Amino acid sequence: MSVEDRANATGKNIEGKAQEALGNLTGDPEDKAEGKAKQAEAEVRHTGEDLKDKAKDLIDRA
Repeated sequence: MSVEDRANATGKNIEGKAQEALGNLTGDPEDKAEGKAKQAEAEVRHTGEDLKDKAKDLIDRA
């Protein structure tokens, strides 16, 4: 697992939460939707990193 990849995904999640919150404050549905999309992207990235970690663990055990 790359610490840098995890950090980038976490940053994307934070960015998405902030954009969604801004959309909630301003009533802008586009900002809300973009913020949620960024959070979903971050979740996919984290899942990918989890899978890489599990694969590496399985290979290391073999």
